Amino acid sequence: MHDARTAGTPSMLRLAAASLAGTAIEFYDFFVYGTAAALVLGPLFFPTFSPLAGTLAAFATFGVGFVARPLGAVLFGHVGDRRGRRPVLVVSLLLTGASTVAVGCVPTYDAIGVAAPLLLLVLRFLQGLGLGGEWGGAVLLTAEHAPAGRRALWSSFPQVGPAVGFLLANGTVLALSAALTDEQFAQWGWRVPFWAAGALALLGLWLRSSLPESPRFLEIDDHARVPLAELLRDHWRLVLLTGGALAVGYAVFYAVTTWSLAYATERLGVSRTVMLVCVMAAVVVKGALTPVMALLGDRHGRRPLCLAGCAAAALWMFPMVALLSTGEPLPMFLGILGALIAFVTMFAVVAAYLPELYAPRVRCTGASVGYNLGGVLGGALTPVVATALAERSGRVPWGVGAYLTGIALLSLGCFALLPETRPVAVTAARPVTD
Repeated sequence: MHDARTAGTPSMLRLAAASLAGTAIEFYDFFVYGTAAALVLGPLFFPTFSPLAGTLAAFATFGVGFVARPLGAVLFGHVGDRRGRRPVLVVSLLLTGASTVAVGCVPTYDAIGVAAPLLLLVLRFLQGLGLGGEWGGAVLLTAEHAPAGRRALWSSFPQVGPAVGFLLANGTVLALSAALTDEQFAQWGWRVPFWAAGALALLGLWLRSSLPESPRFLEIDDHARVPLAELLRDHWRLVLLTGGALAVGYAVFYAVTTWSLAYATERLGVSRTVMLVCVMAAVVVKGALTPVMALLGDRHGRRPLCLAGCAAAALWMFPMVALLSTGEPLPMFLGILGALIAFVTMFAVVAAYLPELYAPRVRCTGASVGYNLGGVLGGALTPVVATALAERSGRVPWGVGAYLTGIALLSLGCFALLPETRPVAVTAARPVTD
């Protein structure tokens, strides 16, 4: 089976770079909302609430994006399995970018009343819908071009994208915080990172415009008519296991990059700048370690690294909250860094692992739904639950440590029930069936 879209064989570096850039831009859109929710959205859009309730409400709108992600995975996964991986990359980027720019234009509660938080909810939902399709398309396009012996390495490039997106989002917020007064930042400065998403989306579209379709997709002669129906009929157990397995990664990542910002600034009195620097420094290390962990995944297997990362997360959550509660920059940085090292040990290899677990005809839907189901289980509620638990705790929020440890143990059990896939070629991967 041939197609004009295969004209010319792209270099893996070019493919990986385009996937990384697009993923970074879409996660920038997603993260800038989380940072704004932690720092300013509560009083601007929920001014009638108490400070705690306002933060919880802002985090609730943050969680809506996670609820939308599996729906985006179903929608764009259907397109990816029926029409190809490449269209997913373009449409998902457009949707996420446009909705992010629109967030920066929403009037506050003082201007339009209850319509303001309702508009935030709608736009956050659209952000999540687009991001739900992004990951599957970007990862599959890279994984299905990559040689089997280096699939984890090349597939890890899109996994570096979230770190780059986070640094772009928080770097922009940090620069604005340093340049503006608190009043200026609350009045208009917080909107600038959302408006910048428009330029970034155009850059991403330019980078992706010339990418060819996945050769593995073009080899499929019998495409699934309704990929979701086939997935739920034949692979429902695999979907639940992958969602549960990935929950800990989301919980840990958003605990340290979103909840910790609100906890440190509101409860401990740490300056916004100091906390952003601590988190960003740890994310830089996490991004640098991603290809290293991926190489280990190519050498030693995907499942061993996932099990090790889960175990490390379970052991580190109580020390992490103890270090965060000191309010001192170095201990806080070390607490966050340990958590992100556990995270990247797992997530550096999942971009290769999930496509290898699912059959090619439902791979885009399966990998996307499994990945984003983990986001609902681990990411949607974590900032809200952690904020509520920390409020009921003393200076050290042990309840947050217990909550995160519980999710880590759940994921550890799910990974233990999944098979190893290395070095099975992606075209011959044997999915878990029921």
